[in-house]
Amino acid sequence: MKKFLILLLFSCFLPKTYAQQYFPNNEGVPNKTTNFTAFTNAKIYVTPTQIIDNGTLLIQNGKVIATGKTVAIPKNSVIINLEGKSIYPSFIDMYTNFGIEKPKKNMERNPMYDTKKVGYYWNENIRSEVNAYDNFVYDQTKAEELLKAGFGVVGTHNPDGIARGTGTLIALNNFDKSNQLISDKVTNHFAFAKSVITNQAYPSSLMGMMALLRQVYHDLDWYKKGNSETKDLSLEALSANEKLVQIFTTEDKLNSLRAAKIAKEFGLTYVLKGSGNEFERLEEIKKTNSKFIIPINFPAAYDVSDPNQADQMELKDLRFWNQAPTNLKVLSDNGIIFALTTDKLKKMEDFRPNLLKAIKYGFDKTKALESLTTIPAAILGKSNEIGSLKTGSLANFVITSGEIFDEKTTLYENWVQGNKFVVNDITAKDIRGNYDLTINNDKFKWKIEGEITALKSEITSTDSKKIKSKLTVSDNWISTVIKPNDSTKTSFTRLIGYIENTENLSGKAVLFNGSEVKWSALKTAPFAKAIDSSKADKNNVIMATTFPNVAYGNNKKLEPETLLFKNATVWTNEKDGILDETDVLVKNGKIAAIGKNLSDASATVVDAKGKHLTSGIIDEHSHIAISNGVNEGGHNSSAEVTIQDVVNSEDINIYRELAGGVTTSQLLHGSANPIGGRSAIVKWKWGASADEMLYKDQPGFIKFALGENVKQANWGITNPTRFPQTRMGVEQVFTDYFQRAKDYDSAWKKYNTSGKKGKEKAPRVDLELQTIAEILNSERFISCHSYVQSEILMLMNVADKFNFKVNTFTHILEGYKVADKMKEHGVGASTFSDWWAYKFEVNDAIPYNGAIMHKAGVLVAYNSDDAEMSRRLNQEAAKAVKYGDVSEEDAWKFVTLNPAKLLRIDNKVGSIKIGKDADVVLWSTNPLSIYAKAEKTLIEGVVYYDSKRDEENRVAIAKERNELIGQLLQEKNKGMTTQEPKKKEKVEYHCDSMEE
Repeated sequence: MKKFLILLLFSCFLPKTYAQQYFPNNEGVPNKTTNFTAFTNAKIYVTPTQIIDNGTLLIQNGKVIATGKTVAIPKNSVIINLEGKSIYPSFIDMYTNFGIEKPKKNMERNPMYDTKKVGYYWNENIRSEVNAYDNFVYDQTKAEELLKAGFGVVGTHNPDGIARGTGTLIALNNFDKSNQLISDKVTNHFAFAKSVITNQAYPSSLMGMMALLRQVYHDLDWYKKGNSETKDLSLEALSANEKLVQIFTTEDKLNSLRAAKIAKEFGLTYVLKGSGNEFERLEEIKKTNSKFIIPINFPAAYDVSDPNQADQMELKDLRFWNQAPTNLKVLSDNGIIFALTTDKLKKMEDFRPNLLKAIKYGFDKTKALESLTTIPAAILGKSNEIGSLKTGSLANFVITSGEIFDEKTTLYENWVQGNKFVVNDITAKDIRGNYDLTINNDKFKWKIEGEITALKSEITSTDSKKIKSKLTVSDNWISTVIKPNDSTKTSFTRLIGYIENTENLSGKAVLFNGSEVKWSALKTAPFAKAIDSSKADKNNVIMATTFPNVAYGNNKKLEPETLLFKNATVWTNEKDGILDETDVLVKNGKIAAIGKNLSDASATVVDAKGKHLTSGIIDEHSHIAISNGVNEGGHNSSAEVTIQDVVNSEDINIYRELAGGVTTSQLLHGSANPIGGRSAIVKWKWGASADEMLYKDQPGFIKFALGENVKQANWGITNPTRFPQTRMGVEQVFTDYFQRAKDYDSAWKKYNTSGKKGKEKAPRVDLELQTIAEILNSERFISCHSYVQSEILMLMNVADKFNFKVNTFTHILEGYKVADKMKEHGVGASTFSDWWAYKFEVNDAIPYNGAIMHKAGVLVAYNSDDAEMSRRLNQEAAKAVKYGDVSEEDAWKFVTLNPAKLLRIDNKVGSIKIGKDADVVLWSTNPLSIYAKAEKTLIEGVVYYDSKRDEENRVAIAKERNELIGQLLQEKNKGMTTQEPKKKEKVEYHCDSMEE
C-alpha cells in the first residue's frame, strides 16, 4: 500500500507533456528532439518596447531559452541566420469562436415556459455551465488563416446566450495536437444577446436581459451563502468561475456603459468587447475604467454614385465611415487599455489592411503591437507564457522582412510552440526590376513587378510591341511562358532557370519549334513601385465628432447661460396667471427673477417683445429614445425591468422634441403584459449621456396595463401565448402578484427585525416582487394603460383591497364614464385629445373626454404615446379649448403643470416660478396657435434648442454631407471596395411594439 501511495504521489508531479502516455499513437513515429534552434543576426522584439538589434533567439522544446546579443549557442543547435530580418512575438486574439460549432436555432415550437432540466438555472439564456473546451474541435483551415495573419494564440468561447460559460486558450499549433490547449478555462463570458437554442420568450428586450443578469447575481450571492435547498449547476459554475477573466460582449458604446453600470452595482470587473464606435462617447467610456477588446472591422465605403441612393443615407452612417479608422488612436491617446480582435471581419485578409489604415490615421505602431501581444497576454493573466519573447515564454513568433507594420514588409514564417508554419518562402529572392532580355540572338525589354509572392511579367519587343507572358517562381526556379501575339498560333516559348544572381538571370529556353537555346537577362534598373497619383496615400479629412455624433449634434458640451427675457408674455401656470410685458431672469439653471424692468449685468438679453414664454412641455407618456425593446412581454409581470437602463441618448427624436418645446418626458414600458416595467423620467439634455438625462431623485413609477394588448387579443394565433387570455384573468394576475409581494415584503421585514439577521437563512432577493412591494409601501406609483370603464373600476377596486392608490390612468378614453369614481379614488388621467375608434375597445372614445374629466375635478393631462405627436403637444393642448371650452390657461396646464403633478415633480418643473428649474420655452406667438414655433428651449438654463442655431446647422449638415459624398466618390474612383447604400428604417416604438 505504501509503495502504491508513493507511486501515485510521483505520478501527480509528472510533467503535463508526459500525461496519458498509455494512449495508442496512430499518427506516425513521434519526432521528439532536444535540439536547440538559434535564430541569429535578427532584430528581435522581445516586447514592443524591448528591442535587440543583431540579436539571437534560442528556443528548445517549444519555449524561449534565451534572447540577447551575446547568447551562448549550444553545440546541438540548428542555426538559422536571419540577417536583415526581424522577429516579433506572434499575435494573440483573445476573442474568437475558433473551433466552436455555431449553435443551431431551435425551430421547435415548444411552450414559452419550458426550462432547462432540473438542476440548472430556470432561464435557458443563463448557460454559465457551458465550457468551450467540451465542444472544441481544432479547425486547421481557420488556423492557417490566422497563422498567415500573424496570430499564434486565440481565446475561444461559445457565443450564445447572456451568460455564455467559459472560454479556452488555444495555441495555433498545426503540428502537435497534444500541446494545442494552453488553458481549458481562462475566461468567463456574458453578452446582451439571447440564446438561439431556446424558445423561452423571456427576455425579449435589452432591459429584460439586464434585469435577468441582475437577478442572476442576486441569486448567486444568495446561493453562495447556503440559502438554497436545491443544487443549481448554473450558479455553481458562475461561482466557480468568478476568478476567471470576465468578458462582456457589448457591441455598442452605449451597451458598454450599461455593462459597466452592472459591474459597478455588483463590484465586478468586466473586460468589455466593444464595437469600434467608442470614440463617440469617449469621456463616458474613460470613466468606466474598463479594459476593452476592440474590433477593426471598418465599414467599406458606400457607393454614392446614384444621388437617389446617396440621399437615403443618414449623416451618422456617412460620418462613421469617415471617423471609424481614428477609433484606435483616440482610445490609445486617452489611456484606454485595449486588445485587438479579428471578430466581425468579413475575411481574415482584411485584418492587416485595416490595422495599417488605423496606423495611417495616427495609431502608434508600438501601441498597435502591444494591443496584439503584451496587452491581451496581461488581460488573460498569461504574460509569463505568451505575448513576448522573454525567457520561459512559449516559442510563438513571426519572422518578417522588416518592420511588421510597414506595407512593404513580408511575413515569412509563424512559429508556434517551436513549430514552423511557412507563410511565404523566406529563401525566395527578389528578382523584381527592369532587364534586357536575350533569347538566342533576339533582344527584348523585360519588366518584372508586383508582389514577391505574385510576380507580374511584361515583355516588350524592340519595336515596342508588348508580348504576352506569364511568370512563376518556386523554390527559386523561374519559369516563364511567352505567348505568341498571333492568337491563331498554338506554339509558345518557354524559359526556365535557377536564380543565383538577381542582377543577371539565365537559363534554358525551349522555342516554339522545340529547339533549345540559352537565354539571359541583365538588370538595368531596380524595382520601383509605380505610384498612381489618383491613388495617392492621403488621409481623408476627418469630420469633427459632435455630441451626440449624429446630425444636429452639438460641437461641444453645452453649458448653462444667464439669460434675461425682456417684455415677454409669460404663462406662469401660477396664481399670477398670464403676465404681459414681463421680464424673466434665468441664472444658475433656475428661475431667478420675474417682474418688470429687470436687469443683470452678467445676462445676455433676449428681446421677447410680442413673444410668449412658458414652462417646458411635459409628456407623461412617451416611448421615444429607448434601445432594443419597449416591451418585456414574455411574462405576465416584468416589474423587475426598468427603462432607465435603456435610454437612448442619441435618438434624433430628442432634438425634435426640443424643437416642439418638450423638455421632460416619462418613458414608459409598453402594454404587452398586465404588470410592465419601471419607467424613466428624463430631461431632454441633447448631447448629454443617458445618466445625465435621467431626472435627479425621480419618484418611482411603473407601467400597468389593461385591455386587448395584455390578454393578447391582437397577437395572432402564430405567436406564443401566456396567461392571462381574458380580462378576468388580468384581475387575477394583479391580485396574485400583490398578495405575493405583500408576503415577500413581510418576510423581509420579519428577517430584518428579528435580531437574527445573518444567523438564519435570508429570503431570496426577488427584484420583481421587491418592485411590486414598493407600490404597497407607497414608494412607487402606477401609470396604467386603460380604455374600458369596467377594467378601470376593477383596478381601483384591487388597489382599495390592498390599501394603495392608482396614480394615473393613461389613455383612459372611457374616463368620462367613470370620472366621479376616479375623483373619489384620487387618480389622475393622462389622455389623448381626440383619438378614437382605432381599435375595438376604443369605439366609445370621444374628444370631450379630457374636458369632462377636468370639470369633474380629475387632474387631467394630454400625452403623446407617439414620436410625431409629441412634437406638437402645444396643438394637442389647444384641442381642449375646442372640445369642451376649457380655458386657455387650463388647457396649457394639460401639457405642463398637470403632467408635472401626475409625475410628482411639480416642485421643480411645470410652471414659471422663482426657484424652479429654468425649463422654459420662448414661442414666436401664443403657444396654443398652430402657427407657434419654439424659438428657444431651455433646460436648467441650457439652451438645447435655438431656431437660429438650427438654421445654421442645416447649412453645415448639407456642406458636410457634400464633403463626405465627395470622399466616397473618390474612394470608388481609386478602385476601393464599396458597399451599396441602404436606407435604415427607424423603428418607432408604441405601446404594443414587440422585439423580434
